[in-house]
Amino acid sequence: MRVAVVGAGAVGVTAAHALAERDADVVLFEAGAVASGSSGRAAGVCYDAFADRVDAELADRSLARFRDLSGAGGFTFTDCPYVWLAREGDERHARAIREGVARMRDHDRAVSLLDAAALGERFPTLEADVAVAAVAEDAGYADPDAYTRAVAGLAERAGVDLRTRVPAGVREGPRVETHERSESFDAVLVAAGVHTRRVVESLAPLPVKPYRVQALTTTDGPETPMLYDATEGYYCRPHGDGLLVGDGTEPVEQHPDVWDREADDWFVAACTGYETRAFDASWPVERAWAGLCTATPDGHPLAGALPGVDGVFVATGWQGHGFMRAPATGERLAEQVLGGKGIPPFDPGRFDGDEPFEIVEGMAVEERLSKGE
Repeated sequence: MRVAVVGAGAVGVTAAHALAERDADVVLFEAGAVASGSSGRAAGVCYDAFADRVDAELADRSLARFRDLSGAGGFTFTDCPYVWLAREGDERHARAIREGVARMRDHDRAVSLLDAAALGERFPTLEADVAVAAVAEDAGYADPDAYTRAVAGLAERAGVDLRTRVPAGVREGPRVETHERSESFDAVLVAAGVHTRRVVESLAPLPVKPYRVQALTTTDGPETPMLYDATEGYYCRPHGDGLLVGDGTEPVEQHPDVWDREADDWFVAACTGYETRAFDASWPVERAWAGLCTATPDGHPLAGALPGVDGVFVATGWQGHGFMRAPATGERLAEQVLGGKGIPPFDPGRFDGDEPFEIVEGMAVEERLSKGE
């Protein structure tokens, strides 16, 4: 079976590798360089503590694959607990954490609920002003760029024809059209991140909206687990001797090619203020940047067969959680392309493609799902 994959981000390279291992003849098209899109700007926070069963299963499988690959091709996965918390007086988020933990435990996730004293005993830097916290034990962090490059190398060694700096469009057939030629394939998987909608726009509409997020790293920092502060709206993880701090979400649709890739001054200043409130100190900024995430009407990805078009599959709409599920998602999509069932809850056919909706950033989506909404 001859298969094209469009997009050499984390999901695309994983799917290409999985397809090649299953004896498909694979061509991987990338408009820029490997990991030059959202995968190269992601934070690399990984955990299986999802209140939704399918998300939890995908994350669980992905963590196993990250650990299997760690140490190969310049990629390293570091095990580290993931803590999310609500501050005193924030009953809305405290309630969401309690409800979410109950649902996570229903899916056999290794998650515990702690009060401020118990949290401080285990993580002394996090005790101040905390009402309730949860800790996911099965978690860790990685460099998404390193993962994507490592798996791209594995894919090439498995026989994938990787063509970088080759923008591609998809037409009925299915065919992939580039500036040089038009090629026919038995199937095409488009995993081009925020560009997926444009790549398939001549075939069917996709209800996805790119939105801007921001992050920075510091030169030094405290000893801390990975953290999401639901009250303040920031996340952070260890990064070398310092921290990676992020959020800076702008719930406004962005053009996938024309957007500001540098972090805003207000965001950098806000992060410094947050560090001071959370850790009683702040540290010099090493690097600050922006990236794009993609939103969907219900917060779940669009991953599967493009409705009404034979042989074309898509993968987009990750709401900022694409990397942590990329190994499992790529595998499942490869299986679907070859005739398997894929991931039914993520079927793009659940939408007409032109639904109006507002952008909700990823962490807010998690809170909504934790309450069963």
